[in-house]
Amino acid sequence: MQLRHLKTLLDPQPGAFKITGLVWSPSNQKLAVCTADRVVLLYDEAGEKKDKFSLKPADSKYGKKSYTVKGMGFSSDSTKLAVGQTDNIVFVYKLGTEWSEKKVICNKFVQQSAVTCLIWLLDQPIVFGLADGKVRIANVKTNKSSTLYATDSYVVCLATNVSNKGVLSGHADGTIVRYFFDDEGSGEAQGKICTHSSPPYALAWASNSIIAAGCDKIIRCYSKEGRMYQQFDYSRDTTEHDFTVAAVSPSGQSVVIGSYDRLRTFNWSPRKSTWEESKPKEIQNLYTITQLSWKRDGSRLVAGTLCGAVELFDCSLRRSIYKNKFEITYVGLSQVIVKNLSTGTRVILKSYYGYEIDEVKILGKDRYLVGHTTDTLLLGDLQQNKLSEVAWHSTGGNEKFYFENENVCMIFNAGELSLVEYGSNEILGSVRTEFMNPHLIR
Repeated sequence: MQLRHLKTLLDPQPGAFKITGLVWSPSNQKLAVCTADRVVLLYDEAGEKKDKFSLKPADSKYGKKSYTVKGMGFSSDSTKLAVGQTDNIVFVYKLGTEWSEKKVICNKFVQQSAVTCLIWLLDQPIVFGLADGKVRIANVKTNKSSTLYATDSYVVCLATNVSNKGVLSGHADGTIVRYFFDDEGSGEAQGKICTHSSPPYALAWASNSIIAAGCDKIIRCYSKEGRMYQQFDYSRDTTEHDFTVAAVSPSGQSVVIGSYDRLRTFNWSPRKSTWEESKPKEIQNLYTITQLSWKRDGSRLVAGTLCGAVELFDCSLRRSIYKNKFEITYVGLSQVIVKNLSTGTRVILKSYYGYEIDEVKILGKDRYLVGHTTDTLLLGDLQQNKLSEVAWHSTGGNEKFYFENENVCMIFNAGELSLVEYGSNEILGSVRTEFMNPHLIR
């Protein structure tokens, strides 16, 4: 994964002016930034500022400077924004679908302790940590909050898995706790997973590992069972500082960790089953990185700093132009963005099994996608945005594809005809035949 600086969204200030919140919307069309003066700035996907609004304290009698923001999260439909504050409250603001709509508070959840971190999982309740060690959830439909689990140690950070069905909490005593809303049949245990060597302020839940780092300048990789199997030790590097924040790519195969003037990128190697570090991205006078957020399609990473700067980075493994009509960007080993250069429309092609995508072609009058992995075949209809991934044993790319039917792709290979419906992840049916004519099939 390579990080390329695109633009500065917000200029740094002469002194400390910490970016306290930073989050992309699930729709990929909104970026929310919270500054030290408790103002939320809203940007579009191109990084242009569209709107802003001021946040409110839990009680106006204590004044606007009586709290700090500790985390933000978008709802699944990208129309609401949750804000966790140190004055013992979580507010939910209704943003609406248009930039100019008035921003109003639609939910508030009063707590017994200061909110220390917050995330909002897709199709799940708001999850937030408290200074008293509790991890709680808030349901916007019932306007009630409840405790998921309680610990005796301050919650320093929260992280979600790639599927947004589970959450990790890191605590001041180094404890890392895992909780599943749905374990998706993995059978992985819940509860305390491991104890890190320092408070894991930089915590990431990747597809194959849990990665934690903190003030001791050591990055450790833990297995799903909590066993430490790899580490990167920078404790003797005098140019390195505390690791403050981490972000994982949507594919779960790349992790970026921020410190002082530096972003370190780690990529998962399926062939070696280890993490490999890319060349660090060093930016002088950037100062401590306080926030990181990865765009849901994997194409952009945004970083906020102690001095109030917000920097936008392009993320890609490689990029190519296909037939002078499409831009194909590999944002991860298992995720590709296909952009139509004439219309600007984009389709995200992803292997849900985490397999590495070898190549992508656009066939059938530039309407249909075909991609290969080691064990699956990826198909897609660009017009209807219907994608499929079916089990497929590679035969050296000798398949013949027929796209005469708008709903079903016909694949002829080695004397066998297979039918795949776009949007379905299973083969409709197969039949042995030596003769293939798409016009004879109804």
